[in-house]
Amino acid sequence: MIQAFGLTSTPRKDLPPAVDDLTFEAPAGRVTALLGAPGAGKTTALRLMLQLQQGRGITHFRGRPLHRIAHPSREVGVVLGDIPGHPGRTVRGHLRMLCAAAGVPARRADEVLEVVGLVSLRDERLGTLSRGMDRRLGLACALLADPHTLVLDGPTEGLPAREGRWLHGMLRAHASQGGTVLLTTADPKEAARTADRVVTLEQGRLVADQDATVFARTRLRPRVAVRTPHAPRLAALLTREARAAQRSVEVVQEGGNRLSVYGSSCAEVGETAFRHSVLVHRLADEVGDEGPGAGADGLTRNDGVGPSGACATPPHSASVPQPASVPQPEPGPEPEPVPQPRPLPEPEPCPQRELGPDREPASPPELPAPDAQPAPPSHDAAGGETGEGESVAATDAPPRPSPLPTRPPALPPPISVRPAPSPLRPLRYELRRATGIGTGFLTGAAVLVASAVTAVVAASVGHTPQARLLAAWPAELPLPPAALGAGLLGALAFGDEFRHPALAADRGTVPRRLGLLTAKLLVAAVTALLLAFLTVGCDAEVLYLFYGRELGRVPEGWAVLSAGWAGLVVGCAWAGVLAAGVFRSTTAGLAAVVGVPVVVVPLVRRAWAGVSVRSAAGLPERLRETVLPQWPFGGEQHVTAVTRVIAQPVGWALALSLAALLCAYLVTTLRSRVR
Repeated sequence: MIQAFGLTSTPRKDLPPAVDDLTFEAPAGRVTALLGAPGAGKTTALRLMLQLQQGRGITHFRGRPLHRIAHPSREVGVVLGDIPGHPGRTVRGHLRMLCAAAGVPARRADEVLEVVGLVSLRDERLGTLSRGMDRRLGLACALLADPHTLVLDGPTEGLPAREGRWLHGMLRAHASQGGTVLLTTADPKEAARTADRVVTLEQGRLVADQDATVFARTRLRPRVAVRTPHAPRLAALLTREARAAQRSVEVVQEGGNRLSVYGSSCAEVGETAFRHSVLVHRLADEVGDEGPGAGADGLTRNDGVGPSGACATPPHSASVPQPASVPQPEPGPEPEPVPQPRPLPEPEPCPQRELGPDREPASPPELPAPDAQPAPPSHDAAGGETGEGESVAATDAPPRPSPLPTRPPALPPPISVRPAPSPLRPLRYELRRATGIGTGFLTGAAVLVASAVTAVVAASVGHTPQARLLAAWPAELPLPPAALGAGLLGALAFGDEFRHPALAADRGTVPRRLGLLTAKLLVAAVTALLLAFLTVGCDAEVLYLFYGRELGRVPEGWAVLSAGWAGLVVGCAWAGVLAAGVFRSTTAGLAAVVGVPVVVVPLVRRAWAGVSVRSAAGLPERLRETVLPQWPFGGEQHVTAVTRVIAQPVGWALALSLAALLCAYLVTTLRSRVR
């Protein structure tokens, strides 16, 4: 069960809050729809519930707030946004990465892929998936850790009718097994057809919290659904008679041979069709949306019973029984077979049946479910696979079993999450995240090419020491290409989590875990050292090919230079990681790296020239005279080298920047936990 109390978003300037004092419940075992027009605050309410946005109020998931749950991904499965991951990542690689973040075995990825029907697309890139397959992948991500609660933001928006019915069937199956489902929608018809409870929002405030049956009866607009081969003629007749009788009747042609008549009844439409000899294949009272254009997706039953209890006339029959003396009209282009194996329901008596949580399947219980991908359960009464809301027996083909299954779609098998977090969990996640796309490899290749070109050009111009040539760092550049590349790779470490909130497999705030930060810093340091080593080797080889052995030799004091070089690239990589984590932007992470030599170094040099810090200029020599001579085996030489590197203005600037970014990261982490 979900219990939301007083959710209120933080207003911007003088604007009212997007969500204002929202309180509602989503019971377990039922599907709850959060209904509202675009801009009503549905997405903001979900982000407040998941602690992805600042505001007031609290949300309990089975009696506990999210930050008090040991394994949040086990409790809540979230689908936010359209694309659930980096477009260059494969479907299977994306799920395996989330398996590492959620603490479940990697084989779980194959299980959920089989359930959602994406086994054949496991090696496809996320950017090539259609919208329907994208939604299936989002549901697979939410089901990965076998959560009790599913929270989905507009899951069927932009989907075709078939994909929408499949998704609703999966959600209904999850609720039938005792789970809680909360989804948002802007379509009242969809909310009444697929949900058990409808919570209506308007301008961020709660306006109604109703059962789906009550909502359909009191909030939706009834209509008469007509199917006739002479739809334009019947529409003109109904409009003309309503105008003559001065009645408010609205006739909407939904396309093809379907009409929706608002403000009338089955009897009036049938009498008009009878008087003018218009053949009617279907005539039924329906509950459509709050305006015209609802089409044939109204709330009708395949057994001929509408939600309001009005009986639909059997298909391929006239609107009213015609006496024998009246000549029958010529049949339309469609034949009129009457199937014998499954007799159609008689128009009278009309059983009264409501659309409640205990909806009955339209097909007999003994019919087996098809072997194809799971279809939605019987509560989705939009019709057969044609999506026209008509009975299966009304087709021109021979009678066949109803495609609606008698049991809910299969869900992934239960899985047990490890009781204690493993220190290797974030490291596995970070390794799969970094190696799952080609961005890092392309960045490394670009850095090697840029370094080689810079080294050759600087050597041809002259006035550049050999050590700087090997690092491709002329005096005119603030940072060498390798340091910039390491900073960019570090800034990209938080790119996926902040660009795609659906990746928040753990509390929706994976970037705020200190264990994950440690893993990111470790992977960034190893990547930066590897990039620095390859850069020096590539530059040395290129200089040897162009200028001979003189510029390709190993410089003197290479140990000290190597320590300074490694410290520079690792510091830039860490600055990119911390800045991207604090400011939630890859661009901000790279800007923090470039700002070290451009902004911080001049400030450090100006402070270094001051009287108050001038006495620190001889720090390495004084350390050598007092402490270092006591070190055995010549260890004082290495300590002196490291001290000289740190004492340089660039080292001081980088150390100060890293300290400031780390403090800012810790402050934001503690603040998010206090909330």
